[in-house]
Parts: sequence; structure tokens; C-alpha cells
Amino acid sequence: MKSPSSRTSGVLLHPTALPGAGGCGTFGQAAHDWVNLLACSGVGVWQLLPLAPTDSTGSPYSSPSGSALNPWLLDAEALVADGFLDQAVYEVAFEPLPPAPVGGAMALELMPRRSEALGQALAQCWPDQPASAHQAFDRWCRQQRHWLKDHCRFMVIRRIYANQPWWDWPRPLAQHQGPALRQLEQQQAIPLLEQALLQWHLQRQWEHLRCQANRQGVQVVGDLPFYVAHDSADVWSRPALFSLTGAGQLTQQSGVPPDYFSATGQLWGTPVYRWGCHWRSGFRWWLQRLRRQLSLFDLVRLDHFRALEAFWCVPGSAPTAEHGHWRRSPGWPLLGLLWLGWGCRLPLIAEDLGVITPPVEALRDGFRLPGMKILQFAFDGDPANPYLPANIRGPRWVVYTGTHDNATTVGWWQSLDDASRARVEEVVGAPITAPAWQLLELALGSSADLAVVPLQDLLELDDRARFNTPGTSSGNWTWRLEQSIAHLEGPLAGYGAMAHRYGRGSAN
Repeated sequence: MKSPSSRTSGVLLHPTALPGAGGCGTFGQAAHDWVNLLACSGVGVWQLLPLAPTDSTGSPYSSPSGSALNPWLLDAEALVADGFLDQAVYEVAFEPLPPAPVGGAMALELMPRRSEALGQALAQCWPDQPASAHQAFDRWCRQQRHWLKDHCRFMVIRRIYANQPWWDWPRPLAQHQGPALRQLEQQQAIPLLEQALLQWHLQRQWEHLRCQANRQGVQVVGDLPFYVAHDSADVWSRPALFSLTGAGQLTQQSGVPPDYFSATGQLWGTPVYRWGCHWRSGFRWWLQRLRRQLSLFDLVRLDHFRALEAFWCVPGSAPTAEHGHWRRSPGWPLLGLLWLGWGCRLPLIAEDLGVITPPVEALRDGFRLPGMKILQFAFDGDPANPYLPANIRGPRWVVYTGTHDNATTVGWWQSLDDASRARVEEVVGAPITAPAWQLLELALGSSADLAVVPLQDLLELDDRARFNTPGTSSGNWTWRLEQSIAHLEGPLAGYGAMAHRYGRGSAN
């Protein structure tokens, strides 16, 4: 695993947006074709969003399990081709389900049912698999025991109780009591096997895809949310590490204070960490979580990095984030332990957007972590704006036209007033005729080691292709590519050629 050591370029695209026969993309053939196209185009980095299972809105940032992979991404055709799934069993399992539409709210409703049917089919075929497969599966389960067993338990209990949050389960299960869990393992052995098999095959397919990317000089960048969801296997199985009452309710919750964008701040509804308990355990849970992510990717973007220095803590019952307060976090010792254990280096990207204080910058720079710059934030008329290309100092940055949370660049340009458009044209030095590509050229010409563009900008799509709008609860995470990977050859080739002119090649 390595950090980019020279100027390179990347594309932000989540696998769910890849084309495919089901309701979303998978780790299957389209993903392999995508990696091949990146390599052929001279693009050295593929950035993704979290690969974790999503919440009911499709968001991978509020997952029921922080270490698991999303079963929607499992490719059934590859399972059949590899002999793990019998075609007839597969067809029978999926026969009661309607075809999953490509994108949209209906796809979000159908994908969990499709994953459940796939897990049942895998378990049905499992007794017929060779001994070598059983041995490999058992070995992997032992290696992943720090998260896998509780993830499987959580998902099975959740299904039994119709997706009720864990604090509403019967008390012995809600409190993770040993006798109740042993009874569960006896009574639900097959459903537990289904969950474990889904995760094993997801890991197999992902490792195959990532190995292909690395062989071709393409590095894969993952994404890790700072907090974990309240209704998650992580919080349910280790409640002492989080700000909860004995009944599982929030005593303190996360968010950000009031600012220019919101007079009442943002309330996220996830428990904050009881850092004293993490200290006493030697940060074991955090280190296991980070090592799991670093085993899956070449680099990991740590979302909301500033909370490693200090976090906004709000009372659990508060209706807004106004009445919170800042509390210190032990970021230095935590990252120091990870740095020592990872060969005196940290393959992390610090998501340091927003109002960042000198102590946060010191933490980022102390471990030589690249920070982030978003060009859409640059044109407010302030010559000292830190996102202006001229103000991006040095190479240790990742510069983006926009991210998954932003409007597409075409949508952003369409929303600007005349004065803002004039400021963009002044920085670009030309009339704006192709805003996405002209902003991309600014990114490529910056001093940052890595420039990343969302695929929607390469395709010059408007906000109908926007992936997420923060603060909204519907219509997100459903954008899907309507064309085949082959149809992306022109835009990717143009991007690679432009990147090459600015001294950016694959991170070989």
C-alpha cells in the first residue's frame, strides 16, 4: 500500500452507479471494464464512497455495520461462473421478485430483498462446495471474527423483528446477553450462515477487482465516516464505547454548530464516542476499524477529520445543534498508534473541509496527511479564499471539482449569479463554454498531487445526475450510468490526455 508519490489524476465513481442488469452496479464485469478503461486512459486513481451496507435511504454513510460490505454489490453471474451458485437454484430464488429498476426509490426497496434471496441461494448450494472452499471460508471467518459474528447476528435479529432498532428488541438480545445469543445461533444457524457467506463472497470479488486495479497501476481510494450509526452492529455490540443510556438511548449526539449555512447547525443523530473507554482499551476498536478499511483500499479518506481533534457534542434529546459544545478528541495518540503499526506511515486523506482551526491543521500536517480542496467553493470574491487554485500551496492536497455532496459542475454553474460567473471567468482566463471541463483544467493545473473529478462532470451532466444533496432525506444515492462502460472511452481518453499535459500520469 502506498500514497501517491507523484502528480496523478482520479475519478470519483461509486460502484452502485455502474451499469448492470439489477437495480445497481456490482463488483462484476462492468467494474472490471471500468478499471481497464481507467488504466488505458492513464488515470491513476479510482475513488469510491463507503462500501458498507446502506441505510433505508441508500446512504452508505449511515450503515448498520461499519466493517461489512454492501450485499447489493455482489455479482451473481460471477458466483454462477465460479461454481458457488447453481443457475437453477439462482433462478428459483429470484423468481418471486420483480426485476429491479435501474436507480430510483423502487430500486432501494427491492435491493434488500434481492440480497436476501441471493444469501438463501448461496446457503442452499453451500453443502455441495468442495472442502477447499469450506476451509477457506472457515479461515476467513476466524480472521474477521472481531466484526463478522456480531454483524451476522445483528442482521438476522433485525430481520426477525422487522427492522426495529436494536434498543426495541427483547431485552436479552438488546443487551447482547450471552445466553440469548447462543440460543439465536442454535435456532438461526442457516440465516447466520447466509450472512457470513454474503460477506465472504463480497470480499473475494472485491479483492479480485482491487488486485486487477493494482496490477494496472490504478490505486483505489475508500471512504470512512467518522461516526457510526446509532442503529448499527457496532453500537449494539459495544455500547460502553458510545454515549448511551443503559436502555440504548443517546445521552450525547454528534453534529456541527451553527454557521453560515445553517442558523441552527446540523444534528446528525449518531452517538459520540466515550473517549475515556477507548483510551483504556488502547483504542482497540478504532484500530481494528481503521485496519479493516486499510486492508480493503490503497488509501482511505477519513470523513469529518476535524473531529479527531475536537468534536461538537450535543445533548441527546436536543432538537437542534445550537446548544452543543466543543470537546477534545485524542487524535494524536490514536493516529500515532496506527502510524507505528502501519510501518510509520498513514495512507489516509483528511477530509478537512469547513472551518478548520490551527490545532486541526497541526494534527493533519503532523502526520503528513493530504487535505482536500473543492473548487466549487473558491469563487466567493475573497482573494484569500483557501480553495482558489492560486492559494493551494504545496503538493500535499487532493483537489476536486466537486464531490458526491456537491451539485454537478454544470448544475453549479447554472445556479451562479452573474457576479459569480464573472469571477470564475476571471480565474479561468476565458469565457466559460464548458464549465465542467474548464474547472477540471484548473484542478489539474494546481499544485496538488492528486486531482479528482466526479464522473458526472466528465460527462457534463446537470443536477439530474447529482448523487446526494445534504439535508434532504429522499431522492439521493440513486443515480446510475445509463450507458455502457465502452461509451465512456472518449471522455476518459480526453481526461487522460489533459492530465498528461499537466504532468499527471498513473500512480505506478
